[in-house]
Parts: sequence; structure tokens; C-alpha cells
Amino acid sequence: MTSVTIDPGSGFCFGVTTAINKAEEELARGNRLYCLGDIVHNSEEVSRLHSLGMETITHEDLNSLHNVRVLLRAHGEPPSTYSVAQDNEIEIIDATCPVVLQLQRRVKQCYREHGNAVQIVIYGKKGHAEVNGLVGQTDGNAIVIENVEGIEVLDFNRDIYLFSQTTKSIEGFNSMHEAISRRLAEGTRLTFYDTICRQVANRVARLREYASEHDLVLFVSGAKSSNGRVLYNECLDVNPNTHMVSNENDVDPRWFDGISSVGVCGATSTPRWLMERVKECAIQYSDR
Repeated sequence: MTSVTIDPGSGFCFGVTTAINKAEEELARGNRLYCLGDIVHNSEEVSRLHSLGMETITHEDLNSLHNVRVLLRAHGEPPSTYSVAQDNEIEIIDATCPVVLQLQRRVKQCYREHGNAVQIVIYGKKGHAEVNGLVGQTDGNAIVIENVEGIEVLDFNRDIYLFSQTTKSIEGFNSMHEAISRRLAEGTRLTFYDTICRQVANRVARLREYASEHDLVLFVSGAKSSNGRVLYNECLDVNPNTHMVSNENDVDPRWFDGISSVGVCGATSTPRWLMERVKECAIQYSDR
């Protein structure tokens, strides 16, 4: 009989769980609730909350709303969002992850102390909600670099302060730090802060071990999830028989031929109930 299990360490991180709980609490009270951007990078969970009455809006929508409740998701927002909310008498339900909030404060303090006399660099994905919130702490002056090749835009004759998006890999951050250090001019200083969330980062080793223990791995993730792509590739690296699925409808019965163990896992944006549905599908295909 084929064994099908769910990785106990997969699923929502603390910040996402808190945001979802806050949304559910507001909706349970019968309050009309808007969320600025997808509350989580998983369309299935966004649809579930929409069915309960939550409406996802854009920053452009925010400018035209007045006297409503708006939830800020775990990714965080730049100061300009709070200014718009105040001007439009919008009640903010702030679900910014504490780890992200601490990082925002560090970046803001750095910019207050040094301004444009130094280069504030964010190692992260350009356009990502969290990164936009961080850049906003510097009036848009921070430099976002996605990979080591991107450091060419830096001036190595000027001091650099390096921060990281909370969900980036520790290895990637260390490579970035080392690459910049090698290029610095004599007398130029690099100050760096490891601001990566360990709850997310520590999943990598555990997930790689879990994936290696199964004949087939079904990685459940939304297409928009950066964390999902990173963790999926980690699974694929140790188990070539890993498939990314957004829900149970993506599962192919042909994958189960000759399989004795199936592991179901997911990103920090993947709800447990969705992994359960994929597991039930896997059990059905395994029993054929």
C-alpha cells in the first residue's frame, strides 16, 4: 500500500497565519473588509476569503476609498500607504509580520542617520510587496539587487549598508555579502544585517530531507509565491520526481505508477486545507 503523508513543517508561516486570523475575525463580525493586495500568494486561499466577504484591492483603489476598513497583509507597506489611509479616514488593520516590521524600522533608522551619504541596498525581488515597503522607508532611494550579478550598479567607492528581504535564502545573502566585500575600494565600509526570517530559512534543510525520503513529492504552491519557487527547487534538487501543483486538479495519475511513498509539502503561503485536498487526491490515485 502506498504511503501518503504531509510534511508537518510546511504551510503558513507565523506572519501569514496572523494575517489570515485577523481577516477571519473581522469577517466573522460581519464587517466589510478590504485587503490591500492578495493576502497571501495563493489563489485558492484568496478565493476562500473572498467567499467570506473579503475584497482584494489595489493601491489605486485605496486612493478612492473613504471610511472603510483595510487590512495590510504580512508583507508590510511603505509610509505612503499609511498617509493615504489617514487622509481618506480609512481604518487600518495592520497585519504586517513582526519580522518585516522590525526590518522596516532598521532600514528607516539607517536612512534617517545617513540619508544619501551611503548606499542602502536591499537584497530581494524587485517589485515584491515586502521590498516595496522597505524601499518606501528610504523615500525610494534604496537600491534593490536580486542577485550577485546585480552588484555592478553599486559604487564601490561609497559606503554600503546591506539588508535582505526576510524570505531570501541565507546562502544567497552570504554570497551577496562576499561579492560586495571583494569589490570594495580601500577604506570603504560595508555594514550588513542578516534580516532573514529563520522560521522560513530553517525550512530548507528540513524540507530537503523530507523530499529525499519519498518516491514522489507533490509541492503545493501558488504561481505568485516567490518562496514557493525557492522551496520547490530545493525539493527538486534532491528528488527529481517532484511536481509543483496549485491544487488537486493539477495532480497527474500517471505520476503514481510504481510509487510506494508520496510526500505532500508546500510554501509558507500554502494553506493546510489545500495540502489535505492534494493528499486525498494522491490517496485515490495510489489505490487505483
